[in-house]
Amino acid sequence: MTDPKITVYGADWCKDCRRAKKFLDEQGIPYQWVDTDADKAAEDFVRGLNNGMRIIPTILFEDGSFLSEPSDAELAQKFNLQLEP
Repeated sequence: MTDPKITVYGADWCKDCRRAKKFLDEQGIPYQWVDTDADKAAEDFVRGLNNGMRIIPTILFEDGSFLSEPSDAELAQKFNLQLEP
């Protein structure tokens, strides 16, 4: 099995992080989880992407793009998925 091409930076206490992980899990999209509470370098990386702010979840994609605190609709659009109303 190959390594996931998506990295989700977040924290267990974050409801938006749990929601994003649930969305990816339900869609069968593999990802690597990085806990920014446990990894100072990861927190610094997130702050670097988000103009010094710790916005989580921050999701980094294979193409180098990222989404910060995305909605389910934004994630669906990124993966060209159709969400049912």
